[in-house]
Amino acid sequence: MSYEVTATRRRPQRFEDLVGQEFVAETFRNAIQSKKIAHAYLFSGPRGCGKTSTARILAKALNCAEGPTASPCGHCQQCLEITKGTCTDVIEIDGASNTSVNDVRQIKDEVLFPPQSCRYKIYIIDEVHMLSTSAFNALLKTIEEPPPYVIFIFATTELQKVPATIKSRCQQFNFRLVPVEKVKEQLALAASEIGIQAEDEALYWIARESTGSMRDAYTLFDQVAAFSGDKITYDKIRDKLGLVGVDRLNEIFEDCAENKTQSALEKLDSFLQAGISIEQLISNATDYLRSLLLIKNGITKESLLGQSAERFSAKVLSAWNSIQIERAVSIFLQLYRDIRYSLSPRYELELAFSRLSWLSQYVSPAEVKVAIDKTKAVLLQNAQPQMQSQPQKPRIFISPEPEVAPQAENRSFSNGGAEPPDQAAAHSVENFSGFENYAPEGSYAPDDMGFSQQENSVPEQNPQPAEFIRDMQTLKKTILAELSKSEKTAILATTLIQTAEWVLDGNTVKTTVASNFTQSQLQKQAAQISAIISQYYGENLQFSVSIKQTEKENNLENAPYEVQLLCSIFRGQIVSKGERTESPKPEKTEKTDDESDENIENSNFNNEIIEEDDESI
Repeated sequence: MSYEVTATRRRPQRFEDLVGQEFVAETFRNAIQSKKIAHAYLFSGPRGCGKTSTARILAKALNCAEGPTASPCGHCQQCLEITKGTCTDVIEIDGASNTSVNDVRQIKDEVLFPPQSCRYKIYIIDEVHMLSTSAFNALLKTIEEPPPYVIFIFATTELQKVPATIKSRCQQFNFRLVPVEKVKEQLALAASEIGIQAEDEALYWIARESTGSMRDAYTLFDQVAAFSGDKITYDKIRDKLGLVGVDRLNEIFEDCAENKTQSALEKLDSFLQAGISIEQLISNATDYLRSLLLIKNGITKESLLGQSAERFSAKVLSAWNSIQIERAVSIFLQLYRDIRYSLSPRYELELAFSRLSWLSQYVSPAEVKVAIDKTKAVLLQNAQPQMQSQPQKPRIFISPEPEVAPQAENRSFSNGGAEPPDQAAAHSVENFSGFENYAPEGSYAPDDMGFSQQENSVPEQNPQPAEFIRDMQTLKKTILAELSKSEKTAILATTLIQTAEWVLDGNTVKTTVASNFTQSQLQKQAAQISAIISQYYGENLQFSVSIKQTEKENNLENAPYEVQLLCSIFRGQIVSKGERTESPKPEKTEKTDDESDENIENSNFNNEIIEEDDESI
């Protein structure tokens, strides 16, 4: 067969021909020149990066008729046989198909015989990690102390599976992926050697698809050259392999950037109808968005983008910022994972492009935080003059004052008694703070929590009374008027308005309210209300509130059974009671159901008027 594939035809024959492995080549050249040859080597790295080729070059360098030399001639018998793979002293073994202990025992028996036509007997074991544990154990002693004319070269793509006992007996060389730019250069040379013209965009696509493997790149190059004829173009590759080019992706992503969801979904349908697979479309769209992100960050290197930066849509680049493009990339990366278990991958793809239509409105959490910080700074700056004009007082939690025993006979203040009126007023009025819960007395709050005295206290500008008020009703009106002047105390004033007449009983001001809710709210503020009352009364008084007693229970207990039943059913109450009058007994006549109902409605139930309780209903 006269045809030879590009990967075989362009296989490296010298250390200088290795692509992307300059460190390995330089190390072996120096070792051969200084005659420091190890008895075992371990090559690791991805597929197609030159591990086996390097092993063959090393075998030729050591067994060349002019050697050992770092530059084998390639014309002597030994070099030609090694190149063709017919040399009996250079044995290549596939570790994946020779994994048993018996295969290793055969090697141990063969190493006892010296080489026939070469200087060294070299064993090249590819995919050595496939050997069994027992095979590795059987090989340990041979690797550690082989005959002086035997050299072992192991190659593997999964270094982590090789036992540490093998690694410790070998010199390790890690082979790297070949850069895209170097792969493209080698493809251009391969095309010129066979007389084919190739566009740079097409060669960059092949280089990127090979993911750093020269062998994969040559294989894909042969496939593209087979259907492209004398000239390889990206358009031919796109049409033959079902790819979505940059030009077509520009159109659909421009629709997404302009919020034209309908047009974008129609273009998506045309792609799928043309036979493009969903996985391929997601892959091409992700590569496109990655290239946009690189361009947005100032990277226009053609080897990274795969084509010229000018081919990408300027509308999309101007419509989306870097954060929004990053979001788009993450959407498609997640989409590729989701379609594996999706009920309908097409629905998932359509949903992804629909999300891209509102991508222009996307704001990252970091941007939201920056906006909040700026707004907070502006508000603090505007509030600073007011804060400076009013001195800041320490923030404390208020606790209710202990009750003071009534002093009926003597209301004068002694050292062991209650506080003087002016001290009680100062302590209570300034510490008024709305309807809040209280911590134990003396507990302080940090600066970033709680309520300050200045924010929730009675305004300091309230004038001290010129003379004390002794009449309870006048006192009530005065306090309500003062509390209503400030928005901060208006809630308390509104609650106090609902109280009934204030009555002074000893040193306690008693009043009543109609609802339990109002009572609970006033009881929470009893200490503050007591302090305010004491300020205006001139003596230390306590405030007490209770529920207004009504005759509802007594009336209901004394009411007839029928009335009690109605009150229970309709949740009503008796509001008044009239005198009972004797009514003539009705004649016994047959009555219809309607007449009976009417009589029941007209019955006065002993002249007692029942009113339905609206609040309970």
